[in-house]
Amino acid sequence: MGKRKSRSSKSMAAPKKAPKLDTLFTCPFCGYPDAVECRINLKDRIAKASCRICSDTYFTSAHALTAPVDVYSDWIDACELANEGVRRCRPRLVEV
Repeated sequence: MGKRKSRSSKSMAAPKKAPKLDTLFTCPFCGYPDAVECRINLKDRIAKASCRICSDTYFTSAHALTAPVDVYSDWIDACELANEGVRRCRPRLVEV
């Protein structure tokens, strides 16, 4: 005679996998999508983000938990900090 199945075995679901983070990003200077690649050298503790279109680069420090998205976000933060206080000149629309 067979053994009865318990209810707990049916309700167990496989754990969901975490989504993968991006590794290619949009360049903040030329605006080309998927042009920025981030490389992390843990031996020298240096992270580099570079655009393959306009050849602009950004270097920052890295540690064991550094991911490419962290390097890119540091670059964006540095760009915003550099542009702080800079007023953009926009042409005024003249009404006729």
